[in-house]
Order: sequence, then structure tokens, then C-alpha cells
Amino acid sequence: MKKFAWILTFVLALALIVSACGTPAATEAPMVEEAPVATEAPAVVTEAPVAPAEPFRVAVVMPSAINDLAFSQSMYDALMRIQEEMGGPDAFEIVYSENMFVVDDAAAAIRDYASQGYNLVIAHGSQYGSSLQEIAPDFPETSFAWGTTAETFGQPNIFAYEAASQEGGYVNGVLAATLSTSKVIGIVGPIEVGDAKLYVDGFKAGVAATDPSITVNVNYIGSFSDVALASEAATTHISAGADVLTGTAQMVVGAIGKAEEANALWFGTQSNQTSLAPTIVVASQVYHWEVALHEMLTLIGEGTLGGQSFKADLANGGEVIEFNPDYSLSADAQALADSTIQGIIDGSITITLP
Repeated sequence: MKKFAWILTFVLALALIVSACGTPAATEAPMVEEAPVATEAPAVVTEAPVAPAEPFRVAVVMPSAINDLAFSQSMYDALMRIQEEMGGPDAFEIVYSENMFVVDDAAAAIRDYASQGYNLVIAHGSQYGSSLQEIAPDFPETSFAWGTTAETFGQPNIFAYEAASQEGGYVNGVLAATLSTSKVIGIVGPIEVGDAKLYVDGFKAGVAATDPSITVNVNYIGSFSDVALASEAATTHISAGADVLTGTAQMVVGAIGKAEEANALWFGTQSNQTSLAPTIVVASQVYHWEVALHEMLTLIGEGTLGGQSFKADLANGGEVIEFNPDYSLSADAQALADSTIQGIIDGSITITLP
């Protein structure tokens, strides 16, 4: 015990001596504050910051404006919906060339986008097929898509997409026949090809299946974009007694204007055309190309750049009948439209085209 007490006394004394001798060390405290403790911090985080993931880059060439309420807008709207799903432009970049009705100009734009390294270049128009067939082999690492068609030219980096527009055309035709009182219906068509012809033929089939006594007059004006000719065609139909009109392609804005003046009903396709004439548009078949685009993007992510075709229809949601909420459609007519849509989807209704 005495030895322990002695040791304890020694330790305490030593502590007092150290404490007294260490007082000057307090004057070095500022050196501790200035010491390179902070300067050593970057050494802990010297790793290079992770670079943000590169966005998926899409370029699209279109024959008309992105707000044409028809063919071009249907693709633009689909791409914008996908961009929103993907998290915005930082993840999904979109550029476009609109009003490319001159095929040579469109071809130059397609080639330019491919040379800039876009992941997917979309030639949104059947008139661009021959150009794409020549350009795609020069850029084997770029994926291309075009429509409306099922033709990929056997190229491993070309996708194709088309719309079963006869389906929505048939639904519109059924409703048109139900609503017409004059028993005369007019159709303003562009050129007798692709989804335009399918829509017209499907519409006629829907009318005939509902009321074969109705006269359906069809006028193909020979242009996708001539608004004036579309207006003239609509005027001719109205003069012939038509109280319901429809048509396809971007030129229909002229026809819709004439229908509104005559208080004739209108059925749209490709994009929702209600905003053009809210009092007379009954319904529109709307293309949702994102159904096909989603499949393309998945394949591209897996390393498949083309060689497949896709179809938008009522069953897969690539086509949707959008009704005008401001048009008072009777319960019976709505039920007929709904049952027609379901019948096409489940196969109980077969559309016979001429």
C-alpha cells in the first residue's frame, strides 16, 4: 500500500510538472488551426467525379410540322411522352427536322443526323424509303426507323413501323353511319397509299357494315399537304349532301374548316383533331407510336439495331379512339363504338377491305 501510494504521489507530481512545462505549447495552437488538416481533405476525395450517363439521342425527319394535328405530330407527341418517361432531355435527347416535304432535303437531313452519331434516326414518311435504303448501309452502327411500312429492305439496322389504321377507320365509319341523317358521307384522302388508304378503306367498311344504304364519296386529292385542295374537296362533298366528313394527312385542316362552316360532323385520324373544331369533331383515331418505339429502344439496348417491323393497332394500344368530351354522343352511340372497338380487339369483328 505504501508502495502504491508512493507511485500515485509520483504520477501526480509528474503530471503537475508536465502541465507547468507544457504551458508554452498553448501558444502553438494557432499552428494547429493553420496546419494542413484541411488541405489534406481533398486527398480523401481525389477520385474523379463519375461522368453523367450519355443521353440516348434520337433524330426525326418529318414531312410536315410538329403541330400539324396529323401525321408528324403523332410521332412528335410519342417521342415527347417517351422523353418524359425516361426522365427528360438529359436522358433522352430529341432533335427534329420538320416540313421536309422535299425528299432530297429529307435525305440530306437523315445523312447529317447519322454522321453526328445519333443512336436512332427516324424517317417519318413512306416517301423516305428509297433514301433510307441508300443511307443506312453507310452507317452500320446507327439504328434507323421509318414508316408507315413493314419493309426493312433486309437491312440489319433498319426498323419499320406501320399502323393498322383500318381498325380506327372502321370504328369511325360505324359511328359516322349512325350519326348521318343525310345518308351521304364524304372522305378527303391524300394519296392512295399506306396508312391513308387503309384508313379510308376501313372507314368505308365500317359504314357499309352499319348501313349499306349510305353513299360514301371518296376524293383523293393527290397530295399530303395541299390544304387548298383539301378545302375544295370538302366543299364538293358538302355540296353533294354530305353531313359527315373525314380525311387523313396534314392537309385535312382545310377540310375541317369547311366542315365547321357547314356544321358537318368530322372524324379524325393520326392525331386528336378536336381542338380544330370542338363543336363538330366527334372522335379521332390517335396513333401512339411509343408502343413501337419502346420495342425498338429495348432491342437497341440489347444490340439489335434493326431488321424488324412493328404494327400499332387497337389491341396493343398503338391506336386509341379519343372521343371529344364536348360533343354530346348518345349513350347508344357510345355503347356501339365501345363494342366495336372490343370486337376488333377480340377478333369477333372481321374487317373486310376492298
